[in-house]
Amino acid sequence: MTKLRFADQGEAADLCAFLSRLLHYDRAAAVRLQGAGEAVAVYGSPASFEVLAVRAVRLAEPVDSLDVTVSAGELLEAVGEEAGGAAAAVVPEAVTGPSWAGLLPPRGGWRAEESLPGETLRGLVAAAVAEFRRRVEEIPPQERTRAELDRTGRQIWARTVDGTGLPVRAVHAAQSLGFLRPGAHPQILSCGSWLRLRTPYGSVAVRRAGRLGGLGVGVA
Repeated sequence: MTKLRFADQGEAADLCAFLSRLLHYDRAAAVRLQGAGEAVAVYGSPASFEVLAVRAVRLAEPVDSLDVTVSAGELLEAVGEEAGGAAAAVVPEAVTGPSWAGLLPPRGGWRAEESLPGETLRGLVAAAVAEFRRRVEEIPPQERTRAELDRTGRQIWARTVDGTGLPVRAVHAAQSLGFLRPGAHPQILSCGSWLRLRTPYGSVAVRRAGRLGGLGVGVA
């Protein structure tokens, strides 16, 4: 049995918020925990966004080579039970991980590409959401099928942030997961075939080409 003792109440609260947002998109979501020493990385893939998200959690006591995939819901329950007191949680039993859990981004070797104003990225997402809603309203009701909505969303969210190669869906995921807070100062990094949008509150990573685990493109 592994017990995580968080550095403070804020770490526990931020982890709860991250897990809650993942579960909003998939009630059966799983997360992979990796770490050693006084930090653990919590990886998740919000359903429909086709990205990997990671939230680093600081610990008050070191752990030894933790690497396990667990239910996000069970971990949230474990953290929530004690977050108001000891700021600790017992790691739930391992589960069979989804396909993305075996294809994580590199842990090192990242190169800084560009820093972007958070306000610019949030405005980009707002404009994309508004465009999606407008285009959906223009589709005759009898033609407003799931396939047509997915096609429209794919066209919008597959666009890239000017000059970066980062798809807009990655920015949307970062905002939806609470990473693009005011004053976050986002930065784009690259490593091989991966691109990563990093803020002090978490990161979103995406392959330059291909799909992660067959997930669809998000429009929510």
